[in-house]
Amino acid sequence: MNTYAVVNPATGETIKEYPGIGDADLRAAIDRAEEASRTWSGSSTVAERAALVRKVGELHSERRQQLAEIIVREMGKPIEQALMEVDFAAEIYAYYADNAEALMADEPIELLGGEGTAVVRRGSFGVLLGIMPWNFPYYQVARFAGPNLVIGNPILLKHASQCPESAEAMAQMFSDAGFPEGAYENIYATNEQIEWVIADPRLHGVSVTGSERAGAAVAEIAGRNLKKVVLELGGSDPFILLGTDDLDATVQAAAEARLDNTGQSCNAAKRFIVVDDFYDEFLEKFTATLAASKPGDPTAEDTAVGPLSSEVAADRLEEQVKKAVDNGAEVVVGGKRDGNYFEPTILTGIKPGDEASQEEFFGPVAQVYRVGSEEEAVALANQTPFGLGSYVMTTDKEQGERVADKIEAGMVYINLVGADSPELPFGGFKRSGFGRELGRFGADEFVNKKLIRSA
Repeated sequence: MNTYAVVNPATGETIKEYPGIGDADLRAAIDRAEEASRTWSGSSTVAERAALVRKVGELHSERRQQLAEIIVREMGKPIEQALMEVDFAAEIYAYYADNAEALMADEPIELLGGEGTAVVRRGSFGVLLGIMPWNFPYYQVARFAGPNLVIGNPILLKHASQCPESAEAMAQMFSDAGFPEGAYENIYATNEQIEWVIADPRLHGVSVTGSERAGAAVAEIAGRNLKKVVLELGGSDPFILLGTDDLDATVQAAAEARLDNTGQSCNAAKRFIVVDDFYDEFLEKFTATLAASKPGDPTAEDTAVGPLSSEVAADRLEEQVKKAVDNGAEVVVGGKRDGNYFEPTILTGIKPGDEASQEEFFGPVAQVYRVGSEEEAVALANQTPFGLGSYVMTTDKEQGERVADKIEAGMVYINLVGADSPELPFGGFKRSGFGRELGRFGADEFVNKKLIRSA
């Protein structure tokens, strides 16, 4: 039997263990979800489902302190960032509640010939499985559950094994909001169980946020069983500095883009690509900023950098830094580990094509590169298997648009960081996955777009 557990990464203490779900109980959960799909999905209106989703968002706001404290002890997120995550999740539910009817409205099609009308009517897709990661426990669920419950798609939700308490708290909120049995089912399942859940004919789609390995494994199973998949996987996002009128502000933005969630964000800036004119001064100021960002107690309000999420995460990051150094990289600042705490670190001297340049460093480690031109910057930015997000800093608007067009990524932010919002689509390209979440595109992945042609 699989065990989910809350292990505080700041202390190493195992706080509580949760037993995994048995096969019989898991089949019963699928039964309830299928029953909700047959009954609630068809009998409820979009407005009624939107009201329930709105209530979930309101409950996030009412319980924000309790919810934030849970993920501080589950995965070490600094408390102020945890509170911000809860607030963002509430905003996502509110967005889908506010826009539900517009997102689900009929879409008329202008006929090229003949009489009558044609319309695309959006309807529910069926039972879905969400496989969620540990780094943003509430936000990740919100961007999956918000649109799909508005659509009327019942959800089976498997959270990361280190996040059972937040998973339990979310399930309670969906119940307290008034969702019927089966509309939202929290399952503490094993990977082996997930394989036959995906194969179950009553399941119609899977959304995965996680590693490349997890995404590839799920996609393979889903493909064999002809199930639709949305994948949001890793990233090694470039932060390209081509021009600035305020280098101090740019450095601060760079630090924020790298250190948010202690660097454990798939769309965090990870590779800093700087043109010659700014390289030396940028590196000096960036080094000073990261050196001043000391890891601390995640329960303290003034902590910006907490522990990594687990001993396994710290082991992996330590090994990646060691291998990079062995291959010629230089540690400019940081590089030391204390338990699950890892100092903010800058690496230089990584050659394009080196193993380190092709990997995702999931923690407070920045790679800094010097380039001689815009063209060289774009080429280096694209020289990675990933294509999630990217950041371009420039004083030339036309240059910003030109570079944005050339970057191989699902998202480009010009002259700003931390600008995610419920209405903006989120998703990647290349090995960063496919499909979109958030905004109207997030409500268009798992929906039956039914053509109705009338004479």
